[in-house]
Amino acid sequence: MQLETNISKMIYVGSLTVFLTCLGSWAVLAHQDATTSTPRSVQGDASDARFTKAATLGGMAEIQLGKLASERGSNEVVKAFGERMVVEHGAAGDQLKAAAQKDNITLPSNLAPKTQQTVSRLSKLSGSAFDRAYAQDMVEDHEKDMADFQREVNAGKNEDMKAFASQTIPMIQEHLNQAREMLKTVSQISNRRSSSRRSGK
Repeated sequence: MQLETNISKMIYVGSLTVFLTCLGSWAVLAHQDATTSTPRSVQGDASDARFTKAATLGGMAEIQLGKLASERGSNEVVKAFGERMVVEHGAAGDQLKAAAQKDNITLPSNLAPKTQQTVSRLSKLSGSAFDRAYAQDMVEDHEKDMADFQREVNAGKNEDMKAFASQTIPMIQEHLNQAREMLKTVSQISNRRSSSRRSGK
């Protein structure tokens, strides 16, 4: 009889232990689901915020460098391209500000350190050397912009930012095409001048 009582107690304690263990595991898993679901939405917001900041800094860079090109460029193509950057990236920047304000996203107000270095570097150049360096920078900048904007369209969570990116991509693509043509033009001119100097003409 005593043996049966002990076995019953063991079964009871064992069952209770299994139940409590399962309950504890369920609580832990439920907590993990709750904590992992939040970062996913936050990560989406963080990704959109990073895009917004990068787009703002990129636009400010295009405007600042565009002003420099219109002042220091020796080729009319470079000057005209610089002026277009000021106007069109200025308009795009206004659209971005409106979308950011709607979603309470704070935008940077100062140039990125990398842009400041580029401005400083280009400010020391003149003539065809400036034209070539500026054109090269514009190709690289707009290639990066295209990748960033396309990524936002494909993977962004914020509908306002995705809409802005989608609307702006055609402009960036056009700028990239023009920047590549500009680079070809100024490189050909620079090469002809170098050949003339070498031949003594």
